Amino acid sequence: MFLALIVAWILFTILVKIVKTTVKTAFFVAAIVVLLQVAYNISPQDVLDYIIHLPETLNKLRSTK
Repeated sequence: MFLALIVAWILFTILVKIVKTTVKTAFFVAAIVVLLQVAYNISPQDVLDYIIHLPETLNKLRSTK
């Protein structure tokens, strides 16, 4: 019983660390998107379109070398 509590506590601690990191990353990405929108009038859809087309752009750059 005691060993099960220790394992549960370790798993809970790991889960809390993962959630904290995920929330920090989400806030960081949201702050960047808001900054781009306010400073440069770039919409979140523009950022998403750029990310979606990024592999295609990188392949074009790689093939031209």
